[in-house]
Amino acid sequence: MLLCLIVAPILVLFSVQVEAIMKVVSFTTARNSLKAILDAVVQDAEATVITRRDAQDAVVMSLDFYNSLMETVHLLRSPANAEHLGKSIAQYQAGQIQRRNLLDD
Repeated sequence: MLLCLIVAPILVLFSVQVEAIMKVVSFTTARNSLKAILDAVVQDAEATVITRRDAQDAVVMSLDFYNSLMETVHLLRSPANAEHLGKSIAQYQAGQIQRRNLLDD
């Protein structure tokens, strides 16, 4: 899957692997099992799409997942950060990596 992020004024393309298909439920199912859906999105760290008949669909996700997405968007707003990330991903995919031990504080 190709993920395309437009970070003005540049276009950043990333190849990402999707490991799971997003869960989709109807509004009626969501209304009848809201607690279970909320528990699942928090526990599984995945989003759930709620479909509605006469309105746009909506997405439910945990606050942690949302905050993670917003942090990524914030970091990619900077063209320099986006370019650096793109180069880092290309280096990783080319096997140009160095393993290092983490330092204990």
